[in-house]
Amino acid sequence: MSGGFFALLDDVATLVKVASASIDDVGAAAGRASAKAAGVVIDDTAVTPQYVQGLAAKRELPIVKQIAKGSLVNKLCFILPAALLLSQFLPWLLTPILMLGGTFLAFEGAEKLYEKLSGHTEPEVLATEIGPEQEKKMVSGAVRTDLILSAEIMVIALNEVTDEPFLSRAIILVVVAIGITLLVYGVVGLIVKADDFGLMLATKARSTFGRRFGRGLVKSMPGVLATIGAVGTVAMLWVGGHILLVGLDDLGWHAPYDLVHHVEVAAHDAVPVAAGAVGWLVNTAGSAVFGLVVGAVVVLVLHLLPFGHGKDEKHAEAEARGKAHRAQDVANQAGGRAEGGGTPGAGDPGQAS
Repeated sequence: MSGGFFALLDDVATLVKVASASIDDVGAAAGRASAKAAGVVIDDTAVTPQYVQGLAAKRELPIVKQIAKGSLVNKLCFILPAALLLSQFLPWLLTPILMLGGTFLAFEGAEKLYEKLSGHTEPEVLATEIGPEQEKKMVSGAVRTDLILSAEIMVIALNEVTDEPFLSRAIILVVVAIGITLLVYGVVGLIVKADDFGLMLATKARSTFGRRFGRGLVKSMPGVLATIGAVGTVAMLWVGGHILLVGLDDLGWHAPYDLVHHVEVAAHDAVPVAAGAVGWLVNTAGSAVFGLVVGAVVVLVLHLLPFGHGKDEKHAEAEARGKAHRAQDVANQAGGRAEGGGTPGAGDPGQAS
């Protein structure tokens, strides 16, 4: 009887070990899949804070929370089932879909550079009081943008685990979806509230160091956001270019990938110290350059050719709206001064001669 009991315990221990190993495998696979999607994750983190610009401070975190919920719904309810069905029944479609996403990323990165160099940046919009309807539109727009980035993240992750059994694939992608969503929107939440935290320290901290740190944090946030945006642009070009290089190689055109690989190997062999890091940097730079070339071609088509002026027209319309808003604001201020007695001091009896 006792022998049977101990045999049962031994079987349970074996099952626990197998389950632990499976969990470790899932965790490792999820880590690999998430790492491959790092470039898109950086871009997602860089894009999202713009959607809370102009909001009252108390509404920033609730809006970020709503966008995060929409992102999770995108990943788990729409993208995950579609990706799993594709990987099970039409796996050959994954490479073309990845390449389409890579082209989109390369275009986005190249377009940001084009706008920066040409001065066609989005016009500044004055912060105004935003009501519930405007908030709903803002969240809807952010969730639609997230759908594209989330689809890219999930397909990149799926491409790393296509050899896993169907159930393992599903579990890994669920872990990736939840983990990346928490990471991205947790960081976004910290970013959008960092200036408020700095302002609180600057005004309420008891120590001189605390007040100085708060002022420094407030002053540094524009630079931090600009840096995140720049890193996001480079990440888009790098990830998009790498996806395209690998996809073309898989489809039979080996020359672009082989060229980057040969340069990487040459750099690796030429620098014995930190050879791995040097090789990775060269591969990353080659991928980014290839992504820039492909993205620049798409930008050329969409911005410069006769049938591609749609985005420039939208920019002109947005700029005109921005100018109209600024003009209206100036007019309102002038009207307020007139109602209050004209120019400052005109209604003060002490100023009369």
